[in-house]
Amino acid sequence: MKGQSLLQRTTLTIIAGAVTLIALFPLLWVIIAGFKEKTEVLSTPFRFFPKQWMLTNYTDILGDLAFLKSMGVTFGGAILFAVLSLLVNSTAAYSFARLEFRFKGLLWIYVIMTMFIPGMAILLTSFIVVDRMGMLDTFAVLVLPGVASAGHMFFIRQFYLNIPLALEEAALIDGADRLRIFSSIFLPMSFPVFVIVGIGSYLAFWNSFIWPTMTITNPDLFQIMQYLYNFRSERATELGMLMAGSALAAFPTIVLFLIFQKYIISGIKISGLK
Repeated sequence: MKGQSLLQRTTLTIIAGAVTLIALFPLLWVIIAGFKEKTEVLSTPFRFFPKQWMLTNYTDILGDLAFLKSMGVTFGGAILFAVLSLLVNSTAAYSFARLEFRFKGLLWIYVIMTMFIPGMAILLTSFIVVDRMGMLDTFAVLVLPGVASAGHMFFIRQFYLNIPLALEEAALIDGADRLRIFSSIFLPMSFPVFVIVGIGSYLAFWNSFIWPTMTITNPDLFQIMQYLYNFRSERATELGMLMAGSALAAFPTIVLFLIFQKYIISGIKISGLK
């Protein structure tokens, strides 16, 4: 039995290692391709490692002011978008989970229905709205649309519904109002679910491409995906720099995952119990 258990663990370890290597291969190739000469990136026959390691691509892309601006805009916007998303969706989720008001059921149905509308289906109408509001080519047009999310409201609401009602009733008896209850009881208990929602919002902003391309023409407000697309179009031969820029663009997200991986796993477990 011990031998069979050891064999099973060894087999699972090998399979897990193979799956991990397959999953990480594209990222590793992009990082290593950033150390190659531009003519070597797509050379045949294929070589994973460069003939000669070079830092030029990374130093050149880091010396590009437009790249640094786009990274700053994307990182700052992603953080702000995640914070606003947590604020808006958590307060709405608490209202639907704990408060009683007229047409609550109908409003919740309306909110849930928006989950089934593809984002591409409302791109044109959304563009018309922000155009009439004078938001085109502003930082606000990148952050404010999309802050409210029915999916995030639903996720947080399900978590709030599982918080014991006795805690809230005791606070009400002690004279706490709804705002105090929300800030003192619900918010401190929401950290695991907030990590999932916050990182989801962060990644949604970081990876967005179509919306920024439609609404932003000022290079100073380009997000990183828009910058990389324009770089590929204008400097198609500089593949080494493109790979270096892509690797650096992935770096903040990787660091974020490494920092919060424990909370991400616990949040996924919580969502699976609902």
